Amino acid sequence: MQIDNAQNFHGILSRCPAMHDVFQIIQTAAQTEATVLVRGESGSGKELVARAIHELSARHDAPFLAVNCAALSSNLLESELFGHVRGAFTGAIKDHHGLFQRAHGGTLFLDEIAELPLELQAKLLRVIQERNYVPVGGVISMPVNIRLVAATHRSLRAEVKLGRFREDLMYRLRVVPIFLPPLRERREDISLLIWHFIKQHNTANGRKIEKIDPDAMRLLLDYSWHGNIRELHNVVEYTFAVGRGSVLKSTELPPEFRETPVVSAVKLPHNEENEKSAIERALNETKNVNAAAQMLNMSRATFWRKRKHYDL
Repeated sequence: MQIDNAQNFHGILSRCPAMHDVFQIIQTAAQTEATVLVRGESGSGKELVARAIHELSARHDAPFLAVNCAALSSNLLESELFGHVRGAFTGAIKDHHGLFQRAHGGTLFLDEIAELPLELQAKLLRVIQERNYVPVGGVISMPVNIRLVAATHRSLRAEVKLGRFREDLMYRLRVVPIFLPPLRERREDISLLIWHFIKQHNTANGRKIEKIDPDAMRLLLDYSWHGNIRELHNVVEYTFAVGRGSVLKSTELPPEFRETPVVSAVKLPHNEENEKSAIERALNETKNVNAAAQMLNMSRATFWRKRKHYDL
């Protein structure tokens, strides 16, 4: 276990050079009041990034509050964000302070911002521009003094093109964009995170894992980790639930680790539009960058460059 020798950046563990670049952006952006947009797949640690920005900012002694914009209905989300006054709607028996008021002086993290309904996008844009808001059912505007960090697993540019997201709000939110690489592109972090979560569960469970069988480690390192760090944590938790003894064996891993994906070679077309489609299809089929590159007879470096070129 080499946790002590790894970089622990405000709770984000990584040895990956790409993540160290992310840490640098976080550190620099935290010293400003700029709005930050974190882009990354589900389970990749977007809220940890938001918390790191808060902890490194001048607002670190004030509240850090978070809301998942996809978890609430439009009406509930509006009330949760902006609050409401007594009598604003049926059931509003008293005034309710929203997140913008409760996070005063601190940081508000809006997760899954792409799921924000269009009518609330317009209201959020006004809050950012005017630095005040009116609670639901209210008439008096309230001042806003918060740092805003938003996150999404979607491309906001693509959502704008589809008419599902306001372009003006996108530019307001992505003053500082931060891109989190998925775990399958941070191979050097997989064993680090596995041992980190094992160490956590060793202290909380009757079982104590001291070694990982080589076959089990090979399966763990080769897995695509579509659910990223959250999935990895769940897998470690599963092994503690079903296994016994001090050695983590391959038979204790979930069933999907024993399924072999069928990968067929694909001839890469020369046309750019077709090339983009082929890369996208390979990624969808394999859920693994190395396997997708192999499927298209590309080196991993070339595949990464082309993915970046096509914004995939």
